Amino acid sequence: MKEPDHEEVSAMLKDVFPPVDTELRRDLWPAMLRRMESSPAKATLPWYDWVLGGCLAGAVVFFPKFLLIVAYHL
Repeated sequence: MKEPDHEEVSAMLKDVFPPVDTELRRDLWPAMLRRMESSPAKATLPWYDWVLGGCLAGAVVFFPKFLLIVAYHL
Protein backbone atom coordinates (compact mmCIF):
# COMPACT_ATOMS: atom_id res chain seq x y z
CA MET A 1 0.00 0.00 0.00
CA LYS A 2 1.37 3.37 -1.01
CA GLU A 3 1.78 5.96 1.76
CA PRO A 4 0.45 9.45 0.95
CA ASP A 5 3.08 12.13 0.77
CA HIS A 6 3.05 15.42 2.62
CA GLU A 7 1.41 17.40 -0.20
CA GLU A 8 -1.48 14.95 -0.52
CA VAL A 9 -2.18 14.99 3.22
CA SER A 10 -1.95 18.77 3.28
CA ALA A 11 -4.40 19.06 0.36
CA MET A 12 -6.85 16.66 2.02
CA LEU A 13 -6.73 18.58 5.30
CA LYS A 14 -7.31 21.89 3.52
CA ASP A 15 -10.35 20.38 1.78
CA VAL A 16 -11.82 19.02 5.00
CA PHE A 17 -11.22 21.99 7.32
CA PRO A 18 -12.39 25.45 6.24
CA PRO A 19 -10.06 28.42 6.74
CA VAL A 20 -10.32 30.09 10.13
CA ASP A 21 -11.26 33.76 10.43
CA THR A 22 -8.86 35.22 13.01
CA GLU A 23 -10.02 38.84 12.82
CA LEU A 24 -12.02 40.23 15.74
CA ARG A 25 -15.49 41.46 14.87
CA ARG A 26 -15.37 44.23 17.47
CA ASP A 27 -13.11 45.78 20.07
CA LEU A 28 -13.37 43.86 23.35
CA TRP A 29 -11.68 46.41 25.61
CA PRO A 30 -14.73 48.74 26.16
CA ALA A 31 -16.87 45.75 27.14
CA MET A 32 -14.16 44.63 29.58
CA LEU A 33 -14.01 48.09 31.16
CA ARG A 34 -17.81 48.17 31.57
CA ARG A 35 -17.76 44.76 33.21
CA MET A 36 -14.95 45.71 35.59
CA GLU A 37 -16.71 48.92 36.64
CA SER A 38 -20.19 47.40 36.99
CA SER A 39 -19.45 44.55 39.39
CA PRO A 40 -17.02 45.26 42.21
CA ALA A 41 -14.87 42.31 43.15
CA LYS A 42 -15.88 40.73 46.43
CA ALA A 43 -13.13 40.11 48.94
CA THR A 44 -15.07 37.50 50.88
CA LEU A 45 -13.75 34.00 51.28
CA PRO A 46 -15.93 30.88 51.29
CA TRP A 47 -16.41 29.05 54.58
CA TYR A 48 -14.21 26.11 53.59
CA ASP A 49 -11.23 28.41 53.08
CA TRP A 50 -11.58 29.52 56.72
CA VAL A 51 -11.83 25.86 57.80
CA LEU A 52 -8.70 24.93 55.86
CA GLY A 53 -6.83 27.89 57.34
CA GLY A 54 -7.92 26.88 60.84
CA CYS A 55 -6.81 23.29 60.28
CA LEU A 56 -3.45 24.50 59.03
CA ALA A 57 -3.02 26.78 62.05
CA GLY A 58 -4.02 23.95 64.41
CA ALA A 59 -1.61 21.54 62.77
CA VAL A 60 1.22 24.07 63.12
CA VAL A 61 0.39 24.61 66.82
CA PHE A 62 0.30 20.89 67.62
CA PHE A 63 3.10 19.86 65.23
CA PRO A 64 5.62 22.73 64.86
CA LYS A 65 7.77 20.81 62.37
CA PHE A 66 4.75 20.75 60.07
CA LEU A 67 5.47 24.43 59.38
CA LEU A 68 8.67 23.42 57.59
CA ILE A 69 6.73 21.06 55.33
CA VAL A 70 4.17 23.75 54.50
CA ALA A 71 6.92 26.33 53.86
CA TYR A 72 8.67 23.89 51.53
CA HIS A 73 5.54 23.52 49.39
CA LEU A 74 4.92 27.25 49.10
